[in-house]
Amino acid sequence: MSHRYLFVGPPGVGKGTQADLVASEFDIPHISTGAMLREHVAAGTQLGQKAEVFMEAGDLVPDTLVVAMLAERIGCDDAREGFILDGFPRNIPQAEALDAMSVQLDRVVALSVSDEEVLRRITGRRSCANGHVYHVTDNPPQVEGVCDVDGLSLFQRSDDTEEVVANRLLVFRASTAPLLEYYAAIVTYVDGLGSVEEVRSRVVQVLGS
Repeated sequence: MSHRYLFVGPPGVGKGTQADLVASEFDIPHISTGAMLREHVAAGTQLGQKAEVFMEAGDLVPDTLVVAMLAERIGCDDAREGFILDGFPRNIPQAEALDAMSVQLDRVVALSVSDEEVLRRITGRRSCANGHVYHVTDNPPQVEGVCDVDGLSLFQRSDDTEEVVANRLLVFRASTAPLLEYYAAIVTYVDGLGSVEEVRSRVVQVLGS
C-alpha cells in the first residue's frame, strides 16, 4: 500500500506538526515546500531571493519556482514508498502540475479551525534565530522573550503579523480551497482543534480507514 498524502488547511492549522508525526508513524518523508523555501531564503540562493519577496507579503510563491523544487525532492530515494505533502499543491494549476509528474495521491487530509483560532495561533508565535518556536500562551518560554534552548532573543516572524495572516487567509480561500473540490473523491475532513495528540489520533484513524 502506498502512502502518498496531501495535508491541506489554512495557515496555523497545524499541518506541519501533524505531517511530522504521521510521517514518522508511516516511515515516509514529510515534504514541506514552505520549509524548503525558507531554507533557500536563509541560504540566499537565487530561488530564495525570488521567493522572499512573495513570502514576506503573505502571497503565494509562483508555481514555476515551487514545481521545479518539488519535482527534484519527490525523486529522492526516501520518497519511493510515499510521502506527505505540506504546502503543495495549494491551487489548481499546482495540482495539475502534480498530475503531469504522474504523481497520484492516495488521500487528502483537510484540517480546519476557525479564522479567530488561526489569528490567535500565528500572531502568538515567537521564534529564535536557530528556529526554536514558542507561543506566548500555549507554549511560553521559561523566561519571557528568551529561548529555553540557546538563550537567544525571541522575535515575531515578519509573516506572523495580523495584517499578513489576514491576507494569507484570503489567499488560502481564493487559491487553495478549490482543491477540496478538485480532490473531492479522496478528501477527508479532520477537526484541527484540540491537543496535538488528539488531532494526530484523528488523522491516523482516517488514514488507516
